[in-house]
Amino acid sequence: MLANAGISITLPVVDLERARRFYGETLGLRSASPPVEGMASEMAWFEGRQGLPIALYRRDTPTTADHTAVAFEVDDLDREMEGLRERGVVFEQYDLPGLKTDERGIATLGSWRGAWLKDSEGNILGIGENE
Repeated sequence: MLANAGISITLPVVDLERARRFYGETLGLRSASPPVEGMASEMAWFEGRQGLPIALYRRDTPTTADHTAVAFEVDDLDREMEGLRERGVVFEQYDLPGLKTDERGIATLGSWRGAWLKDSEGNILGIGENE
């Protein structure tokens, strides 16, 4: 039923301008036009790979999610992490059953390597690569 449906990502933010800067300047995502007129003051849109829409919407309370809200697939995890660190990003450290990050913040699960960070609003974002 939904196998051919489009997919978009929607994340809550308290400070829309701060989040716009983080997603645009820190993560380097392309800004996108709002799909609906009149919503630009309460939302911001960005484009991921192949035009996948990422919408940020303003709300009064911060996120309480303790899981990965968005995961980015990258070709070179080390290069991406280095670039993000240069922009002030701090990677999370985890020591959970089945998931432990090393001193750089990287977890290795078979041929997959990944790392996690929080955006300016506390949403957990993942980045990973398949080797």
